[in-house]
Amino acid sequence: METVVLYPSPGMGHLIALVELGKLILHHHPSFSLHILIVLPSYYTGSTAAYIRHISATVPSITFHYLPPISLELDSFPSTASVTFEVLHRSNPHVRRILESISLSATISAIVIDMFCTCALPIAAELNIPTYYFMPSGACDLALLLHFPTLHNATTKSFRDMNTILHVPGIPPLPSSDLSDPMLYRNSMDYESLLNFAQNIPNSAGIIVNTFESLETKPLNAIREGKCNPGGHTPPVFPVGPLFASEDRHDCLNWLDKQPSKSVVFLCFGSLGLFSAAQLKEIAVGLERSGQRFLWVVRSPPSDDKSKRYLPPPEPDLDTLLPAGFLDRTKDRGLVLKSWAPQVAVLNHESVGGFVTHCGWNSVMEAVWAAVPMVTWPLYAEQKMNRVVLVKELKVALRMEVADDDFVAAEEVERRLRELMESEKGREIRKVVEEKSVEARAAMREGGSSIAAIGKLVELWKRA
Repeated sequence: METVVLYPSPGMGHLIALVELGKLILHHHPSFSLHILIVLPSYYTGSTAAYIRHISATVPSITFHYLPPISLELDSFPSTASVTFEVLHRSNPHVRRILESISLSATISAIVIDMFCTCALPIAAELNIPTYYFMPSGACDLALLLHFPTLHNATTKSFRDMNTILHVPGIPPLPSSDLSDPMLYRNSMDYESLLNFAQNIPNSAGIIVNTFESLETKPLNAIREGKCNPGGHTPPVFPVGPLFASEDRHDCLNWLDKQPSKSVVFLCFGSLGLFSAAQLKEIAVGLERSGQRFLWVVRSPPSDDKSKRYLPPPEPDLDTLLPAGFLDRTKDRGLVLKSWAPQVAVLNHESVGGFVTHCGWNSVMEAVWAAVPMVTWPLYAEQKMNRVVLVKELKVALRMEVADDDFVAAEEVERRLRELMESEKGREIRKVVEEKSVEARAAMREGGSSIAAIGKLVELWKRA
């Protein structure tokens, strides 16, 4: 029996996508045995405990190994990314112990590590275990990261201060301000950690990407042709998406059952997306003025208390956060949910016709699969770059115009929702995303490009 180890970072989007890859491998190649290493962070990354319990109870070929928790002085770290890199670095001794323990009874054919888990690369090399990277974001982000060392060596400035257009093979021209936060500040801990990852990509045996061949043909071709890493080695790339988890039925689906086909705009901003109280009120005003049916997930604003920035936000008080009378005035055409919604189930519901999203790649994949056109409102990570790709290259989304202070006015919310749901431009975008949905489903069928990519991976692992 072939044994493969998966090592995700603790972020919800990272962990779920990698576990779903494991499930997909087992579905098509049931002779495999999978071991998944779980980091228990001392900070909030989204709630994955119930999901892991479900997988553990229903997929016996997956064994979860919980790494001991790492205690940190969280206030001394500037960002969630820097905390994550440090937690994973300090977990290295536990990773080594578990890999050595598994190796006592089985030969590990490969370890698949998340981009944040680069610190485990030397351990796998010492134990002669082939290491593959898993990219929960798309091929455009991979192209950018492969090209990151080249961009780094071309300047001594921080990208935040450059106000220029970056030209990366395979992706649309990218404003330097649209790089992810860790890439903006040259002297930051996050920049150094991300650059270290980018420099180590060529040292892996392969790169697994949550995308599909026909969605991102340009960046995939640029990567494979070596254009993103000029003069260096580029490992083989395996597009295996879309990867996402299915969900149980929720009460909000009963409300959606009563709405007309493709009439509802869904607003949801990922497991970590938070807005100020002023912004929430502005969204509410724009929603009300738009006249559109809506399903909106509202979370409490971020706390002003820095000691609470790594804790889960409390349940939102809708009566306080939303304009007086808003819930009553919109009750016939809108539903507001506190903190969470079953996003995959909602997007695949017949009544949903639009999606206002933070552009997290998992959300993008889910929307494409469900053929739901998008309005982009990026908040963190690589989401601003994803916005460029979705709007300029793939043409499956409209751009929400965000002011320099990251605020969006009610008028802009109203304008974009009307454009998405009522205009000719909105209909054009819907047609394109419907075509991409057909391609996504074809990729995941027997003989499809993503299933074929998994087959190539498995053959490599069997020969290891």
